[in-house]
Amino acid sequence: MPRLTDPVTARLAALELERSSGRAVFNAPETLAAIRADLHPGQLDFVDDTTEILGISAGYGAGKTRALCAKAVALACANQGFIGCVMEPTGPLIRDIWQNDFDDFLESYGVPYTFRASPLPEYTLHLTGGDTKILCRSFENWMRIIGLNLAWVLADEIDTVSTAIANRAFPKILGRLRSGNVRQFAAASTPEGYRWLWGTFASDDAKGRDDRRLIKMRTVDNPHLPADFIDRLQANYDPNLLRAYLDGEFVNLTTGTVYDRFDRAKHVVSELPDGINDEPLRVGVDFNVGNMTAVVGIRLGRELLVIDEITGAHDTDALGQELRRRYPGRRLYGYPDASGGNRSTNATQTDIQILEGYGISNQSPRANPPVRDRVAAVQALLENGKGEVRLKVHNSCRRLIECLELQCWTEKGEPDKETGFDHPNDALGYIVWREFNPLHAGAGRGTGVRLY
Repeated sequence: MPRLTDPVTARLAALELERSSGRAVFNAPETLAAIRADLHPGQLDFVDDTTEILGISAGYGAGKTRALCAKAVALACANQGFIGCVMEPTGPLIRDIWQNDFDDFLESYGVPYTFRASPLPEYTLHLTGGDTKILCRSFENWMRIIGLNLAWVLADEIDTVSTAIANRAFPKILGRLRSGNVRQFAAASTPEGYRWLWGTFASDDAKGRDDRRLIKMRTVDNPHLPADFIDRLQANYDPNLLRAYLDGEFVNLTTGTVYDRFDRAKHVVSELPDGINDEPLRVGVDFNVGNMTAVVGIRLGRELLVIDEITGAHDTDALGQELRRRYPGRRLYGYPDASGGNRSTNATQTDIQILEGYGISNQSPRANPPVRDRVAAVQALLENGKGEVRLKVHNSCRRLIECLELQCWTEKGEPDKETGFDHPNDALGYIVWREFNPLHAGAGRGTGVRLY
């Protein structure tokens, strides 16, 4: 993996030879060496790594704030004369967490700086290669970094930020990293379930990318904690919480998974049966602006086999085009969100009319069923009271598999929609409700009668 130490040390050594006259002497290589000597292995790994998108998943007291302080100084020294930014979830946390800790950190290592609180807080480190600014911003007001040219951005406690906000801010932040010598976005948090940190660093899609890396830091890794700190956590948290809050592991912290009957060993298959090429394809569709989602299945008697998925389609037209590209000449039955008959992504057509324009026969009801009824229908297909498993998913449908495993109930007793695990599940549910509706089970097939 790329390391920060050698090239940066060489650059800093060269800059030391060009000290501006009258400026206080600051020996960056010596200071960085002193900082690195005080870090535990996880913190040191984080500070030295120059992977473009870097993360820390840390237990309570594992030392992530100190790691961020050290990273900020290291990146400032590597990008002297350029601008960096540190982000906390809210404005008050900049003052209550970051400012206090960073002031102490800079002073303990003799890093010359000035701080300006208004109109927005920022530090200026007085380095030999030029004054170097570190802006302090809140994630809730992430739009305030738009228009800036930044070398690096650090985000603290990012999993406490709304996942929707983090997902909107993340690509915008990456777009601002266009100056300096070592450009990097790094985030740290104690994991709060399967939220932004998991999706960005630990999901199947993220693991396949070489532009990002996740470092895990356990509470026990920090040798400076009070002797009874871990014992107190162990006495007050259940084992599931301890995996997150001591070991930095991703676990379900809510009230349970929605589709708790889903089991990869039972429901995921790697081969498709023969003789299905002439079967009509049943396409469940969940409408979302900029993130159209569809799952494609085949009904085999009393069973449903999901063979494909489409995620991230820009709009209904794009989804229809992709379906016809993948399945030219096939019979396509559409099971969209019923609200698509009222909404329009086109000036003259509803979403359902657009799908029909691509030869996708609409099978949606006039209104969506109650959410709990739709969930119950999927659960019954996963495994009913007789132990029958009637839903299989091909292993190529990675996003659907992931979402079936991870979508949780909220404290209000509703399926969580904030984490983004709902879209493929909803699309699947629309097929199941229409084809395997419990109200029609006695007939052995869908009657076409709408019961409300």
